[in-house]
Amino acid sequence: MKYCLIGEKLGHSYSVEVHSAMGLDYSLRELQKSQLDEFIKDDSINGFNVTIPYKKDVLSYVDFYDKNVEATGVVNTVLKREGKLYGYNTDIGGMTYMLSRKNVSLHNKNVLILGSGGTSKTACALAKLQGAKSLKTVSRSGEINYENCYDLKDTEIIINTTPVGMFPNIYLKPVDLSRFSSLVAVFDCIYNPFTTELLAQAKELNLICSDGLPMLVEQALLAEDIWVGEKHDTSVSEKLIRSLRKSKSNLVLYGMPSCGKSTLGRLLAEELGRKFVDLDEYITKNQGRTPSQIISSDGEKTFREIESLAVSEVAKLNGTVISLGGGSVLNPLSVNALKKNGVLIYVKRNLDLLSVENRPLSATKGVEKIYKERKSIYESIGDAEIENNKAIKDALKEIIKVYEIACNKWC
Repeated sequence: MKYCLIGEKLGHSYSVEVHSAMGLDYSLRELQKSQLDEFIKDDSINGFNVTIPYKKDVLSYVDFYDKNVEATGVVNTVLKREGKLYGYNTDIGGMTYMLSRKNVSLHNKNVLILGSGGTSKTACALAKLQGAKSLKTVSRSGEINYENCYDLKDTEIIINTTPVGMFPNIYLKPVDLSRFSSLVAVFDCIYNPFTTELLAQAKELNLICSDGLPMLVEQALLAEDIWVGEKHDTSVSEKLIRSLRKSKSNLVLYGMPSCGKSTLGRLLAEELGRKFVDLDEYITKNQGRTPSQIISSDGEKTFREIESLAVSEVAKLNGTVISLGGGSVLNPLSVNALKKNGVLIYVKRNLDLLSVENRPLSATKGVEKIYKERKSIYESIGDAEIENNKAIKDALKEIIKVYEIACNKWC
């Protein structure tokens, strides 16, 4: 039995990992609209999922559809059986799960939905099913747009169904949450990155929030229920969410120069079967000069600008072990970028064990002075911290332990 996901651009999708984990023969099929007819006739596919921009188009091909499709007007799951096509919308179930695991209901709430595409239709249908007090949608050219939506001061829950903030344009957000004074919760249907600019602000404002990974996993499992005729348990959903968080998040090491970040990073990447990026090496490769050479010739300010740009690039990776330079996290914008898909782990080491060789800042300023300048930042930004004063195997073991804990605590 073969299954797949169809859409126009699928490079960001995690669907193969979800379904493969459940034992399905599942693949991605990027299609142009002109190829839909040919695909539908492909008898080798037993069922498929649908994503942007074909959720509405597929409706015209199905012979029967469920009540959720009727409520939304969009299809995201199709079952082929005895020459007929059966259309379903499991996104409603996925979105319901995304909200419920945060103990949020739309009942009697003022709901604002960002976007007007297929997922927006799902959010609107769910708001009506759960009995929202009011329901408003925002679109670029609609009556309520991204300029006047802030007039809706009583908005309590926002659901983002737009792609704004999704990889690779991860430094954008659709609205400024601080302008909604009654806001309680924010749900972003994006799952790459895990922490969009919108969710980063929601966390700063201490709002209830979630990325779209729980929705992705649950809708996928509901689709499998349809295809294989069995009902999954929520424990399976949670296990898959945790697994994807771990496999797709970056493990980011930071700390004082010479604390062992690069050595630990290489060993961790090897043990975890991941790619490894050393930021200083990344900069050297792209600039043709080492950080020490750049600082010596052009000054620290110029180097920090180059370094910040490099951080913004590597932050877009996922499932990677990243070792940073000692000053990489001094820029709040860099920290924000790294936290989008990364777990930040502070590697601590006794100052008397730190070397100043080939480290111009440590040599000129002194290790103790640099540490005092950075200590509060180092301690405030991390998701976890470990000590690297003894055997390296002990440090590796501790990093893996705290990394798993941090992944499980993700929004």
